[in-house]
Order: sequence, then C-alpha cells, then structure tokens
Amino acid sequence: MHGYRGGSYGLDEPRSLRDRARRYALLPLRIFLGVTFVYAGLDKLTDSAFLSASGTGSIGATLDAVRGSAAIPGLVDLALKSPEGFGYAIAIGELLVGLGTLVGLWSRLAALGGALISLSLWLTVSWQTEPYYYGNDLVYLVAWLPLLGGAAEFSADAFRASRRRRSR
Repeated sequence: MHGYRGGSYGLDEPRSLRDRARRYALLPLRIFLGVTFVYAGLDKLTDSAFLSASGTGSIGATLDAVRGSAAIPGLVDLALKSPEGFGYAIAIGELLVGLGTLVGLWSRLAALGGALISLSLWLTVSWQTEPYYYGNDLVYLVAWLPLLGGAAEFSADAFRASRRRRSR
C-alpha cells in the first residue's frame, strides 16, 4: 500500500469515504476537548478569585461547599489542606492536557490525564448534581475514554512514529 500523505504520516491510504470518516472520526472530539481544557486551565490561572483559599468564586469556598456531598470526601479533605496548591494543580493539569491533546503529543497520557481530572471533579464537585446528566464532569470523563487509544491524525505522535518507521 502507498503511504498516505494527508496528515497521517505513512499510514495506509483510506480507500473509501467510510474509511476516511473512520480515520477522522475522533478529530472533532480531540479538538473540542483540547480547546476546552486549554481554556479552562487559562481561565483558572488568570482568575485570582479562583486561586484563593476563601471568598466568593474561590477554589477553597467550592471545596468547602461540596465537602458534605462528595462521593469521596477524603479527596476534598486532601485538597483543603492546600486549596491554592490544588487550584494551581488542576489549572496547570488542564492546560497541559489540553495542549497535549491539541498537538497530539503523548496523546494517550494527555487523555488519561483528562480522564483523571474529570473523574476527580465528578467524584467531588459535581457528584451531588441531580439528575446526573446535568453535571458535565461525567460527560467529560466518558468523552476522554476513546482518546485513550491515541491521536492518529494530525498529531505529533503520528509524525514521530512515521519518522521512526522511515529510519528503520
């Protein structure tokens, strides 16, 4: 088979519209999650109220508010030991996950990070949301799962894999 030159760096050329659709099916999800997590991380990092231990809109006030209704209150207690540190960890984690997802660099690791962030937020902050489908953290968790397979199209991972194959 011929190497496909349209962004997949040496993968077999798609033969039909169905093959092309299958190949690019996860690209919109990857772009959406990447942009959303970059935005969420930057939004938190630039919001001085969020990165405070107390006060309206702070991570500390949010954690205090959900302490009694979290699925795993121990996670909230751990975060409450250093609310600012936890806020920075979440924000920087979201930023790195989003960038990794958009670029497709270490995409499986980025997807795992996104899933773990979403899982931790679901088990703490949005656990009490009723009905469950009003909470978005569970949806984000499920959306990350298909990306655990990696980013094949338009990704740094695919480019690096292609270069390794060509050098052999």
